[in-house]
Amino acid sequence: MDYGFFRVAAAVPRIKVADVDFNCEAICRLIDKVEEEKTSLAVFPELSVTGYTCMDLFGQKLLLDKSDEAVDMICRHSRGKHVTVVVGAPVRFRGRLYNCAVVIRNGGIKGIVPKIYLPTYAEFDESRWFASGSDFLSPGNQVTGRFIDDGRNYYRDGFDSDIKYCGQRCNISPNLLFTVGDATFGIEICEDFWTPIPPSSFLAPSGAQVIVNISASNEVMAKHHQRKELISNQSGRTVSGYIYCSAGYGESTMDTVYGGSSIICENGVMIAENKRFQMDDSIIYADLDIGMLDIQRQKKNSFRGMAPDGTSASEYSGLYSRMDIGAAAPTDFSKKLYRKVEPHPFLPEGDALEIAKRSREILRIQATGLAARMEHIGCRKAVIGVSGGLDSTLALIVAAMAFERLGIPRSEIIGITMPGLGTTSRTKSNAVELMEAIGITSREISVVSAVEQHFKDIGHDPAVMDSTYENAQARERTQILMDIANQENGIVIGTGDLSELALGWCTYNGDHMSMYGVNASVPKTLIKHLVRWAANNLFDGAKSSTGRPASEILMDVTETPISPELMPAHESGEIKQKTEDLIGPYELHDFFIYNFMKYGFSPSKIYFLACQAFCPSAVSGSGSAYDKETILKWLKKFFWRFFSQQFKRSCMPDGPKISQVSFSPRGDFRMPSDAKVKLWMDELERL
Repeated sequence: MDYGFFRVAAAVPRIKVADVDFNCEAICRLIDKVEEEKTSLAVFPELSVTGYTCMDLFGQKLLLDKSDEAVDMICRHSRGKHVTVVVGAPVRFRGRLYNCAVVIRNGGIKGIVPKIYLPTYAEFDESRWFASGSDFLSPGNQVTGRFIDDGRNYYRDGFDSDIKYCGQRCNISPNLLFTVGDATFGIEICEDFWTPIPPSSFLAPSGAQVIVNISASNEVMAKHHQRKELISNQSGRTVSGYIYCSAGYGESTMDTVYGGSSIICENGVMIAENKRFQMDDSIIYADLDIGMLDIQRQKKNSFRGMAPDGTSASEYSGLYSRMDIGAAAPTDFSKKLYRKVEPHPFLPEGDALEIAKRSREILRIQATGLAARMEHIGCRKAVIGVSGGLDSTLALIVAAMAFERLGIPRSEIIGITMPGLGTTSRTKSNAVELMEAIGITSREISVVSAVEQHFKDIGHDPAVMDSTYENAQARERTQILMDIANQENGIVIGTGDLSELALGWCTYNGDHMSMYGVNASVPKTLIKHLVRWAANNLFDGAKSSTGRPASEILMDVTETPISPELMPAHESGEIKQKTEDLIGPYELHDFFIYNFMKYGFSPSKIYFLACQAFCPSAVSGSGSAYDKETILKWLKKFFWRFFSQQFKRSCMPDGPKISQVSFSPRGDFRMPSDAKVKLWMDELERL
């Protein structure tokens, strides 16, 4: 099963300028290697058959004849192989020479794409030797003939681009798309990519999920950084996989040095990069997620929008001939996956400076959202139920930051601890001391007597510790918060998080409800990270009345088992009711949430990816590991709870959107509360 993946490679051979036999042998050698890895698409650098820096030797018939022979040799070498090869070579056509990408599969030339933009500045002088591929884009060529669909290929009848090359007939045109399996790719060549509107800007909305760039880009100071930024940005803008392969060692001559840069990006994220300046051959592999790209394009309705001249994407796609090359390679992605599967997709990534920058940004978004709500309604007080757990701690941090922005003293934040039937001394002391250290107003109101009276009123036996026993405490706490907010002319700040909303792990009209939920779009794994970050970066010097630093209290909160504390504790005083023992590890659920919500992946694909991320063989260091049976168990639990608890999300309070996943029914997620989970559970049962 391919799970929507498509294996690609960027191969940089060590070449010798104008030594075509040597270069051909190197290319064939690398074709064998990528075939061994069950690669579907392999990309070689620009003019790699001859060498990019041949200069006026491109005017020599002997070199060009030898290049044609080498391409023919590469074709014959590809027979019986599953890999599709894109190789750079000079191609003669009607008295002109073109800098081309030749597409080869199983002995056949499937099409030739000429370079459009020829650089003639600084160290480049391509128009001295080559004609532009724009020759094939004249108005006459674009409008002549009609499209023929023979059930396999989609091409223009009478399109003026038919060529006989290496004894084979094919099309030569920049307007070619090639389909391998479920993936369609288009090609641009080096300078094409550096232009204001590169060909890929049209190739992608016309159907290409993968963009190939064969290049010969020399190295000068700071150019590589710009190159990476442009490739990443273009792959994000076109919602595509982008394979960039540039000339390397052996190409360097006279005044130019080539580092052999190879980069593979996917939707704005770099997933593979080689080491530049290698003296030998190099290959990088990546498994592009074509299924994910299709889903992202489907969701992004502006992807197929209008061009500035009013032309629609569908009209542009009519200019392209589509060549069905054949099936993808029979790749077993379960044996080896050439991409990192991030086990904690919600957490900030990068170096320490970048992680700190993103962490602060998240808190600022939350604080700004709260400040805007309070300013809008003319409110100067906030009421928070502080339990000593992760969620209420983060809400307290956010409130403190919001009040600072509004210029309101922190003492106007009213934090209330509400000990119940399962409250432990550890969480209670953390709550009280944290409020003291931060400098907010704290109050303690026990819910025990009120809940016991409530049990009598409704005729519930407190010895029966069921959902009634638990939820009565949660609703009593919410009632207290709401009433105090009325009393103080303030608003109740919700503490519930995205993970709890996904699982419905909240009491309807209890902790489910508030006047503004600052954590509604923050998953549990991210909350733990943010509280840890705050411990090291906020509230310097702040201490409780016992002299305990705020940083120490915050770190202890992150190390406390997650629990609603609605069941009596052990005799030792330790927490008895641990949430993750009941519903599963939050790091697994956050992984499920991200891949289900952001990408719309099927249960089988989420399971496959989770096994890649969390199985013992995939986990190193201190990371968590789960066997496949455990992952499947909690994945089933996730889907069952997700579908059955939508009614709670359909009426959730306002809250700031933080991550790319949000459940707000007003702007992000609209799902019927009574949708059936059968399709998803049936697929899981087949695993």
